[in-house]
Amino acid sequence: MGNRGERVALSDRKSCIALVQEAVNAGAGRAASCQILEVSLRSVERWEEDPERSDGRAGPLTPSPQSLTEAEKKMIIEVSTQPLYLDLCPWKIVAKLADSGRYIASESSFYRVLKQADLLKHRSKSKPREHKRPKDLIARRPNQVWSWDITKLHGPAKWSYFYLYAILDVFSRKTVGWMVATRESAVLAEQLLAATIKAENVPSKQLTIHADRGSSMASKPVALLLADLGVTKTHSRPRVSNDNPYSESQFKTLKYCPSFPGTFASLQDARGFCAEFFYAYNHHHRHAGLGLLTPEVVHSGQAKTVHARRALVLDAAHALRRNRFHRPPATEAARPTPGSTNQQEARPQLRNGKVN
Repeated sequence: MGNRGERVALSDRKSCIALVQEAVNAGAGRAASCQILEVSLRSVERWEEDPERSDGRAGPLTPSPQSLTEAEKKMIIEVSTQPLYLDLCPWKIVAKLADSGRYIASESSFYRVLKQADLLKHRSKSKPREHKRPKDLIARRPNQVWSWDITKLHGPAKWSYFYLYAILDVFSRKTVGWMVATRESAVLAEQLLAATIKAENVPSKQLTIHADRGSSMASKPVALLLADLGVTKTHSRPRVSNDNPYSESQFKTLKYCPSFPGTFASLQDARGFCAEFFYAYNHHHRHAGLGLLTPEVVHSGQAKTVHARRALVLDAAHALRRNRFHRPPATEAARPTPGSTNQQEARPQLRNGKVN
């Protein structure tokens, strides 16, 4: 019926009253009918009392003496579209006009008139800013997309740290490579990546490695190594914390582990704990996004075999106790699903930027 605060013409009021009455006679509710017409129920009730009266005032609708004239509105549009003011927002236009000894209208009047003329957008040849998401990296098999990051582990003294480097396969969630060192170094990262790619026997031009924009991740030695090995590298967007959710989620799993000590007395202690953790993570930790399979099972290609064995067990239980089940066991939903570094598709393993 119109924007909020705008006066509604008499013909529109009568039409609205008639439509609402027709809907009520057909069995619809008054409030629901008004909502469909995008008008408040109180307005309709007020119009039914006196359709010809103005909004809260008696007599015809008269313009306010403070409102702009048509000539002033036309002048605002003409000034705003001049080359001198074409790239300026209304409050800057008003200030620049005042500096030249000229006043047309207030800032709010400029905004209102330009909005009515649909000129609050870009009035020049420049294009509006576009928010583009990075390419969605989808992993449909092991060793197709890796995610890696570095996190700090507290050392024996205040302000002393050990640095954990961890590389995670996005599809299987397996930690394919890790290292604990006394410093964060691009050279160490280069050595770890090279050794992991060699150990996994990854063919050239198959793998994409995703990381954030840390100094080691974006370093030239790492970039040159990946280029030599035929590996594509991608980085998170600047100042975006959830473009690398897999590594962040894994580090949270590590640090919230019940056996995590919080601080480590030595480098050997940190390496010993991480060795036990990553073994358990790969061989015993079950992920909801993997159909409650372990990363090692998915990474080694045994997922279909394990899934088939589960289906046989569930089918046998269903056959023995049919009175307990209203429908066959839903085994298809437990299959592993593709992983992705971004969230443009609906994937059950992603929850608010974190991975189960």
